Amino acid sequence: MDSFEILLEGSAREHGHLCPGQVVGVRMAMLGCERIGLNDPRNSLEEIKKLIVYVEIDRCATDAISYVTGAKLGRRSLKFIDNGIMAATFVNLETDIAVRIASTETSRDLAAKYAPAIIGKGQQQLEGYKRMPEHEMFVIQSVKVDIPIHDMPGPTRFKAVCEQCRTVVRDKKEVFLNGRILCRTCGLGGYYTVPE
Repeated sequence: MDSFEILLEGSAREHGHLCPGQVVGVRMAMLGCERIGLNDPRNSLEEIKKLIVYVEIDRCATDAISYVTGAKLGRRSLKFIDNGIMAATFVNLETDIAVRIASTETSRDLAAKYAPAIIGKGQQQLEGYKRMPEHEMFVIQSVKVDIPIHDMPGPTRFKAVCEQCRTVVRDKKEVFLNGRILCRTCGLGGYYTVPE
């Protein structure tokens, strides 16, 4: 795997700017890969096939995690679980080893301890997070993740047709309501409405 500095530079370029979340995400991803026994999934076709990453927030750190690991929504190796927590779980599909890493809330305040000469909270966090020991920055847990077959990377194995709008629904994301197969929008309501 590339050095922290090289990964941070590339991640910031991909993300569009350098921020504290980029530092958190790069460090989290490097640590996650190390803990599950992957060296450089972003640059190894063999390793990327062994990896699934669950991210729990849609913030800057997620872009950094995706950059460092090579995990992507389109590859089905990046999964978004909207918990609003700065955390990610890294799973080695070959060994079944998984680790969940969460950023500590105390790290925000501890940044001043590691970058006391830096003025401005954002800049202080950015520099402090680079220097902070991982045990103060993260809570690291070995976990077990049961991944259903329809959430695995690879070709579409399952599809259904919504009985109301006739949309094809892939990967077991349909819902069953009153004996009918429906897409989530028809069955549960969607994030959009169609003006009349």
